[in-house]
Amino acid sequence: MSELILIIFFLILSVVVGGLLVVFLEKKNQAAFIKLSLAFSGGFLLAIAFIHFLPELYAEQHTKIGIWVLVGFLVQLFLEYFSGGIEHGHIHAHANKKIPYGLLISLSIHSFIEGIPLANNALHNHNHEHLVGNHQNSLLLGIILHQLPVAIALMTLLRKSLIKSSTSWLLLIIFGMMTPLGLIFGKFIPMSDSVPIMDILLAIVVGMFLHISTTIIFETNENHRFNLAKLTAILLGVGLSIGLI
Repeated sequence: MSELILIIFFLILSVVVGGLLVVFLEKKNQAAFIKLSLAFSGGFLLAIAFIHFLPELYAEQHTKIGIWVLVGFLVQLFLEYFSGGIEHGHIHAHANKKIPYGLLISLSIHSFIEGIPLANNALHNHNHEHLVGNHQNSLLLGIILHQLPVAIALMTLLRKSLIKSSTSWLLLIIFGMMTPLGLIFGKFIPMSDSVPIMDILLAIVVGMFLHISTTIIFETNENHRFNLAKLTAILLGVGLSIGLI
């Protein structure tokens, strides 16, 4: 129980920190921080997908697991139709004081789904018990590293939309609660050898990670110029993932 509370605390903390950074950082620094933190998280998400999760999912001999990875990729593609790509730093704000419900619902669904595999490591079996801790930590860290810049982007959008500060913080906290709610929901999913539900859900999350990370990494830089800072951030994210093996 104490571990569960600690995980929930860090998940919510990452979102709150993102909101606070918007308040205290200058606009120019906000944009730079969002870009570099997204690049770092993109490198990390891509690496944990290939190094940690995909090999173990296939090692479980789920021959059709690739279908669910593809489903996750397409689910994220669909969600971004409503979110406007805020998951990878696109901020389309309008000073109309209107709450962007479509964006918030899309982000909430995304975060809720991400949280479910945290409830019970889908890779756990008698052959891979020694890997459970590392994979669980990788998934948790990947979510936290990505939630931070997304929270910054969301808070920036809400402030630019001239939404009241109290309402903006309330919406940000609601967003921050979605992953913990997914985690709690996952605790009630029954385990079954015949239908590997948690493996399927993890595969969907991996597909979502692949979409987000590749979009972040391969998006064209401004003026089509080589960005050394972005490349460095990506490589650092990849390096962190390798270090967790």
